[in-house]
Amino acid sequence: MKKYFFVIGFLFPIVLHAQQNWQWRGENRNGMYLNETGLLREWRSNGPELLWHFDGLGEGHTSVAISNEKIYITGMHDDRLILYVLDMNGRLLNEREVGKEWNTNWNGTRSSVNINDGKLYIFNALGTLHVLDQATLNVVWTKDLIAEFDGRNLRFGMTENPLIVGDKIFMSTGSELHNFVALNKNTGALIWSSPGDGNLTAYASPIYISGYSVPIVLTSSTENFIAYNANTGEVLWLHPQRNRSAVGPREHPNTPIYSNGLIFSTSGNRVGSVLLRMTNGGRAVEQVWINEEMDNRHGGAIRVGDYVYSSGHQNRGWICVDWRTGETKWRSDELVSGTIIYADGMLYCYAENGVFALVRPNPEKFDIVSRFTVNMGTDTHFAHPVIHRGVLYIRRGDTLMAYSVK
Repeated sequence: MKKYFFVIGFLFPIVLHAQQNWQWRGENRNGMYLNETGLLREWRSNGPELLWHFDGLGEGHTSVAISNEKIYITGMHDDRLILYVLDMNGRLLNEREVGKEWNTNWNGTRSSVNINDGKLYIFNALGTLHVLDQATLNVVWTKDLIAEFDGRNLRFGMTENPLIVGDKIFMSTGSELHNFVALNKNTGALIWSSPGDGNLTAYASPIYISGYSVPIVLTSSTENFIAYNANTGEVLWLHPQRNRSAVGPREHPNTPIYSNGLIFSTSGNRVGSVLLRMTNGGRAVEQVWINEEMDNRHGGAIRVGDYVYSSGHQNRGWICVDWRTGETKWRSDELVSGTIIYADGMLYCYAENGVFALVRPNPEKFDIVSRFTVNMGTDTHFAHPVIHRGVLYIRRGDTLMAYSVK
């Protein structure tokens, strides 16, 4: 009898740990870390306390993924994609060469690790999805989307963060015939493919929308928003999202925000921001408003109440827009453009010049409470920050930093 209870007690934590999933920009891919509470309302003059930093990641722009008390992040050395596994104190537990990575322009890793049911899903900018066992780091399966589906890569490489729902993983290929695919997450087998609109994929990542007559996966191409039936791949609707700039990349960078039947998206290169309303049980869509001033390049946006906060591309600086009307409430040049997330009632704004600001959401003004400068690391300040259990994780190229904000 004692042996029986010992076995049950031993197995239970393993089953529990296997369910600790993680995906990019939080549970709903909207940059809002709603489970974080009791965070600091202001920081010291030199910023929050630095708990630790890890150097040697190589080139990359990926964010951390956290599961089972371990931190997963990728980087590139030469042209090699390396997975790093750290403990919660920043000590290296393991590293593994996964494959090749992008070293053509803006070098380094793009897509963050997606952790789902004991597997690590790692997508490189060359269009190959690597799936590893979380416990052993052994390869489970790989799939070259460009080779298998006659796909086409982008000017700056593929940056999509794959979406996993149920037993399906949804991904874009850039193919004319197999433009968007659903694969079995356990085997990589094709479940369905759709011609979509036949255009190149975007730099944005797809989202899942439930509560309609059919389950919906929403993504972007170079020309359109596209809504798919998640079960069959049927295209439910297309909505134009065209770049009006004669120069610069045509692809759209930011993952849409969905709330109560409304879809918000922002994009640089003179596209701006748009709010759409889904109709006919999710099978149609109509435009509510467009705002050309809020044109974020790749740093995301945050909706708090009736207002959206983001930064600009052509319109450098930060901006607040009324969610209901699209009216610009304010613009500020106090901080250059960058990336934004949200936790415990505050905005966390990471500017492209390395200044990190704690900002109070305020439709009347850009309400900076505290700021400090991220000096460690190399190259650009593009990686999206993460907050987990009161710790703010900032990646700048070769270095990962962990700050206490509890």
